[in-house]
Amino acid sequence: MIIKISNLKIVFVFICLAFLVSCSDSEPKEAISGMVFIPAGTLNMGGDNEQASEDEYPKHATKVNGFYMDETEVTNAEFKKFVDATGYITVAEREIDWEVLKKDIPPGTPKPPDSLLQPGALVFHQTSQPVALDDPSKWWSWTIGASWQHPLGPDSDIKDKMDHPVVQISWEDAEAYANWAGKRLPTEAEWEWAARGGQDGQIYPWGNEAVDKVGHQYANFWQGLFPYENSKKDGFITTAPVKSFPPNGYGLYDMAGNVWEWCQDWYDSNYYQKEDAAKKGTDGPSVSYNPMNPYQASKVMRGGSFLCNDEYCSGYRNARRMQSSPDTGLNHAGFRCAKDL
Repeated sequence: MIIKISNLKIVFVFICLAFLVSCSDSEPKEAISGMVFIPAGTLNMGGDNEQASEDEYPKHATKVNGFYMDETEVTNAEFKKFVDATGYITVAEREIDWEVLKKDIPPGTPKPPDSLLQPGALVFHQTSQPVALDDPSKWWSWTIGASWQHPLGPDSDIKDKMDHPVVQISWEDAEAYANWAGKRLPTEAEWEWAARGGQDGQIYPWGNEAVDKVGHQYANFWQGLFPYENSKKDGFITTAPVKSFPPNGYGLYDMAGNVWEWCQDWYDSNYYQKEDAAKKGTDGPSVSYNPMNPYQASKVMRGGSFLCNDEYCSGYRNARRMQSSPDTGLNHAGFRCAKDL
């Protein structure tokens, strides 16, 4: 009889411990200013509608633990505090090392003139007429002097945009900021889980329609015919101040549109098709794989930007995946941070 009572006590203790563990991911331990608690759950990761890309297949169940995520994308004001405190110099502001650069391009590519190997970043330029959408060089150009402080080039500034998301930020820059802030970049699975806002199966963070019944947009994305005609119906040509549009179900702003957001993961176009995708949970691939650009290792970006629309990239869909070199800055890419419980 004593043994039975002891066994019951042991079982009771294990039940209590299991309950405590389950609660640890479902309830926040504390409120963190500027961050939102994202509860644990199982994400049906990937896309299956007619707009889904091949790298979004197949949908698969992924367990996500509870975590915190920034309520908004990191703003110019927040990034300035980091730079002022640390003296950090972003990748776009550094001298270019040809020996490093040539490792990411096809062998035998001739070295450009030194006049072009100057600090800068990629800047979007609206075209004057329709162009082939399979050639991004028609609307992107390397702009010397472009950086987070001068997102469109040396003649631009952020003086009146301190509440806009910081752009021209490489993955390396985003990681440096996150470490300084005591945070980290979200994994791709965490990002998609957070974007869905507690609603499984929806195409966008807000539902299944890109605009409301009277044509108003739920996010900052391209209005018109990309890349040559933009009606600017929402009043924004490029970035919008954070919180300009309604939040999703978790209270997160701009999880669709405004700027692409860096994730922690390496990009592997075939990762969802591998058994590891389901087994590893939120841990992504250990290496990058992209047959379209085999010489360049890439990190995942999510969320779309002010340059996306349904006719071009539909990047503001919850499941849409994008990738870019971790040392590349673009004027439609930024980030937000996550934090463990």
